[in-house]
Amino acid sequence: MTNSERPDQAESSAAANELRALSAFIDDEAPEAERIETAARIAADPVSAATVAAYRAQDNALRALFAATADKEPQVVVVRPRRRYLMAASWLVVGIACGFLMHMLLPVLDQDHPPPPFAQRADIAYAVYAPEQRHAVEVAASQEDHLVTWLSKRLNRTLTIPSLHEYGFELVGGRLLPGEDGPAAQFMYQNASGERLTLYMTSGSGKHKDEYAIRMLRDGSRRTYYWTTDHAGYALSGQIGEAKLRAISFDTCAALGGDPKKWQ
Repeated sequence: MTNSERPDQAESSAAANELRALSAFIDDEAPEAERIETAARIAADPVSAATVAAYRAQDNALRALFAATADKEPQVVVVRPRRRYLMAASWLVVGIACGFLMHMLLPVLDQDHPPPPFAQRADIAYAVYAPEQRHAVEVAASQEDHLVTWLSKRLNRTLTIPSLHEYGFELVGGRLLPGEDGPAAQFMYQNASGERLTLYMTSGSGKHKDEYAIRMLRDGSRRTYYWTTDHAGYALSGQIGEAKLRAISFDTCAALGGDPKKWQ
């Protein structure tokens, strides 16, 4: 068997290509078409979603670690030949210290307030479907009764679609999506300027036992506010002003049976 035919090399190359695609997606360096394709793959693949979450945790850790020195002027160091070994030893100590701090910091970032998988899925689903013009939803708002009945049956709980009319957003429709542990629903809204919001809901299967206060996940210009109520996860995503999206999230949480006052 030639080298080009070896399956281990093919798998290694495929894995490397996948990591490059995910890295470009996280750093906003991929072309729009490739970014949409990668986002769809992440939404359907828990392993890719976990990899993206880990990369973002590392980025956040590095930013937090070096934030204190970000605004300082760079220092020029002239090293005398006889003292080079001392400088090398100093850099070794710095490297060990950085490694220790990273080891201590990463668990805090990863365990303190990590976005749950349903929030990450909601954010990616918004990125995939919000730009769509002809196929943004599966069932249009003109069939709202059918949409609610269908998705309530699939998620095995009674769903309600909150009105965002007072904020200038009207229902476009909704669709069924794969969730972390079963079906999930996405409802899309749009205002007169063409801006869109999506409301993501999970089934009330009981997996979300810990109640999340309303928190925010940020990815580029996208914002996703997420929370849980009665073991079900909710997430509101959009690219409008952060303060306005937060206000809509709190009102939506209340309309869906949550108690946002205790989180303010």
